[in-house]
Amino acid sequence: MAEFLQYLFSGITVGATYALVGLGFAMIYNASHVINFAQGEFLMIGGMMTVSMLGAGVPMPLAIVAAIVLATVVGLALEKFAVEPARNAEVVTVIIITIGASIFLRGLAQVVWGKEYHALPPFSGDTPISIGGATILPQSLWVLGVTVVVVAALAWFFNRTLMGKAILATSHNRDAAQLVGINTGLVLLISFGLSAALGAIAGIMIAPITLTSYDVGIMLGLKGFVAAVLGGLGSGVGAIVGGLILGITEAMAAGYISSEYKDAVPFVLILLILFFLPNGLFGVRGTERV
Repeated sequence: MAEFLQYLFSGITVGATYALVGLGFAMIYNASHVINFAQGEFLMIGGMMTVSMLGAGVPMPLAIVAAIVLATVVGLALEKFAVEPARNAEVVTVIIITIGASIFLRGLAQVVWGKEYHALPPFSGDTPISIGGATILPQSLWVLGVTVVVVAALAWFFNRTLMGKAILATSHNRDAAQLVGINTGLVLLISFGLSAALGAIAGIMIAPITLTSYDVGIMLGLKGFVAAVLGGLGSGVGAIVGGLILGITEAMAAGYISSEYKDAVPFVLILLILFFLPNGLFGVRGTERV
């Protein structure tokens, strides 16, 4: 039982990270029906920038805020200078632009920060907490707690603010949203900024556990995309559930089968979901998408 709990804790922790990345994919897909394959690089920017700021003597809270702000600015710039000029192009063209942006950001990060792995200190110590014979790191509790807070904040934003409702309206019917006066261009810009902030938060939270480097966003970004597809691309709830399912499945496979197959699990899952449930777990038409 202790062994099962250990794998479960590990899976939920990494699954929460996948959920945040998946939410970023869902947000941009809802606003533009574009899949932003640069999403993983925002995660990398969050972790690497926090490490740099700490190295410069900036206190942890300010370093985290600065990293999130920088990632958000990069996300806004990506939309304004790369995606917006191609707004009338085919969706495939815009997706290729995001792939190019991902490669560019990764190369720039390699020049700025090098190829080394960097460690971010845990937020509240590294003494494991024992639960039912298994142990969980305090940083894992930070990951879970911050994820819950972020999800609650997004729920409030989409249901209680004018901009949040505008994003929801655009996600349901872009043409109708334009007809009632919603600036869908601004909606897309805000969506890129929010998704970049989500990616940065995920990167900062997970860095003390997994380390961070210039290329950390490749695999984590792909797994976040799998989480979004698993839950139903465009569904906020689906991205959260998909991330948790993916994280737990991955941890169980690594624990009970072999860690060598850990990174293969997401791609097996996405193949199964595309074969048997193409719309994902929550990708049913008529449901509210976030």
